[in-house]
Amino acid sequence: MCNRIAFFTLISALFSPVASAHPHSFITLVTTVMTENDQLTGLKMQWTMDEITSADLLYDAGNAKPDSPVWKKLAAEVMANVLGQHYFTEFWHNGKKVTFNNLPPEYGLARVGHQAVLTFVLPLAHPQPLKGQTYQIATFDPTYFVDMSYDNSSDVKLPKTLASLCKISVKTPQPNEDTLAFAQSLDKADAPPEDMELGKQFAQQVILQCQ
Repeated sequence: MCNRIAFFTLISALFSPVASAHPHSFITLVTTVMTENDQLTGLKMQWTMDEITSADLLYDAGNAKPDSPVWKKLAAEVMANVLGQHYFTEFWHNGKKVTFNNLPPEYGLARVGHQAVLTFVLPLAHPQPLKGQTYQIATFDPTYFVDMSYDNSSDVKLPKTLASLCKISVKTPQPNEDTLAFAQSLDKADAPPEDMELGKQFAQQVILQCQ
């Protein structure tokens, strides 16, 4: 729990002047499937934080140039906490979790207008087969303090080499009224029971299916 709170404190989610109901902060996702030698090797992710969530990070960065030590330090701090929560991502194949390498080969933090954008590569611990396989991917904050979602199904991308072999779909869940009411009842000081997996109940499911 400490790493999760540290991450979202860093990006100022705890200070966002938004409504009392969960979620309090919003991150828009874009994901690109990465492959090599006809195997799945990882995901390139782009997380765009809402303007309020971005405010403290952009304030700390000031007028620093994109390649300055200031941005590199902020990126390292944010990335360390993302790693502490396994990239806030679950990756499933044949009912088993696919493991990740905890050393991303690249990552960075940048300013785009009034928003902070974190980009990084999530590497799989071992390359996975593609032909005839189906994978499920979900990125979410387990506490649902932060909503992490795709604006459009086209925000999950395939390399051109896979266009004829694989297809991607994004399924958005519809939690029941009791779950919605519970989320709306939580304020910033509240955290749902861990075994409830509240964030998972709101998490979009990315389905990668290859012929």
